[in-house]
Amino acid sequence: MDFSDTDLRRDDGGGAHAEAPAPANPAPREGDASCHAGKAEMRAAAQKAGQSEILDRYAKDYPTGPHDQPQSMCPAFGSLRVGLRMRRTATVLSGSACCVYGLTFTSHFYGARRTVGYVPFNSETLVTGKLFEDIRDAVHELADPEHYDAIVVTNLCVPTASGVPLRLLPKEINGVRIIGIDVPGFGVPTHAEAKDILAGAMLTRARSEAESGPVAAPSGPRADRPTIALLGEMFPADPMVIGALLEPMGLAAGPVVPTREWRELYAALDCTVAAAIHPFYTASIREFEAAGRSVVGSAPVGVEGTANWLTRIGEAAAVPASRVAAAQNAVLPAIRGALAGAPVKGRITLSGYEGSELLVARLLVESGADVRYVGTACPKTRWSDHDREWLEAKGVHVKFRASLEDDLAAFEEFSPDLAIGTTPVVQKAKQSATPALYFTNLISSRPLMGPAGAGSLAEVVNGAIGSKPRFDTMKAFFEGVGEGYAAGVWEDVPQEPKPAKRRTDVPVRATGKTASYDAGMGDV
Repeated sequence: MDFSDTDLRRDDGGGAHAEAPAPANPAPREGDASCHAGKAEMRAAAQKAGQSEILDRYAKDYPTGPHDQPQSMCPAFGSLRVGLRMRRTATVLSGSACCVYGLTFTSHFYGARRTVGYVPFNSETLVTGKLFEDIRDAVHELADPEHYDAIVVTNLCVPTASGVPLRLLPKEINGVRIIGIDVPGFGVPTHAEAKDILAGAMLTRARSEAESGPVAAPSGPRADRPTIALLGEMFPADPMVIGALLEPMGLAAGPVVPTREWRELYAALDCTVAAAIHPFYTASIREFEAAGRSVVGSAPVGVEGTANWLTRIGEAAAVPASRVAAAQNAVLPAIRGALAGAPVKGRITLSGYEGSELLVARLLVESGADVRYVGTACPKTRWSDHDREWLEAKGVHVKFRASLEDDLAAFEEFSPDLAIGTTPVVQKAKQSATPALYFTNLISSRPLMGPAGAGSLAEVVNGAIGSKPRFDTMKAFFEGVGEGYAAGVWEDVPQEPKPAKRRTDVPVRATGKTASYDAGMGDV
């Protein structure tokens, strides 16, 4: 979608017209922001362009250590996914064309059926401020209240490093909210945390609107009981299961954040307690706390996890202990029975970048699995402490901000019966004739909460572990294929080269002494 030829003098609906900012940086030169600059150069350029406040906030909300950044997809995919899943929300990207192509391709691969807007730029429009004008005109052109409640504009790496100031965009045009965010790869560690950046920005706007006066009611019926807002994307059945767990306590499950519609943000903020199912939603948690809401970490997974979570939710929501006990007694026997009926036997290493890795590990441990290692690309927060402490007490090594090297080292050290992880971990395991499962598509896409989650993993996990003999057969059959001298692409069947003949008693130029060397390798 090219908006570069639109009228440059359209106002924001209130008569005001933001002047194009002065060039953030001089003409491109070595060391300035560009697609080919390294992270250090991009960060330095962004700070020079006045983006220090954003980068400092991201560094505090999403700390990196012990290394710079886990290997995962472009972080902007996370915020893009959130926007594309919301009704009546338009999405516009500002970044290099190759990045926008990759992000849109990935979003449609994962089922997005929505248009992604794109404001192109070149060196001239970037450094003269024309790119900002083009973005401003694009949102004016899109701001149709008949179709949209909000427009999300996202700066990718180069516009962020160049200081394109989305904060100067109108806050609202014709009743349509304009939400501008920066999601640079050099400032946001993972796509999971980018979801929080957009969710937090939307909650900030929604809270401001709610504090200013009446807001739109939810499209569905309002709960007649205090609600528990749920933070983090999860399997569609899990919120309903959580609602059933809360019912004996006189509570109801509220909206899931990120939401699917703008007005759900108001309902989420109107909760009694926010449950940080995914504990890295730092910006969103800040908004709930600013609204005076308590936040509880972890989730109702397994017997111990469910009992503990219900207790802490009850305490935060001032529910009498008798009602909490009634809720526990109503559900824990069913969870215990489901776990006993679907045990998991085998040693497992687990890693991923979705944010639910610790919850999955807890469920596997309670299912009987010997889980030795859990690696997550997400950071350690105080909202993950309950899960971390529980796992470590069971002898599980927990690694936050885990790199691919960490995950592969754990695989080598623990020699698991099953490796659950990202694509390269799965590839490494299968090359070693070890069964493996891709975390995102095969594990995180299953229910985890309550009785439904208790038996959901056993079938796929036990099935994978049981496939070990097939892996051994395949490894034996294909042993050596595509390896060593046979690696590469061949028109004929590759032949192992014959050993080189050895020649002896060859004079050495410098000394006149004799030495042996392999033919074809040159003089010693």
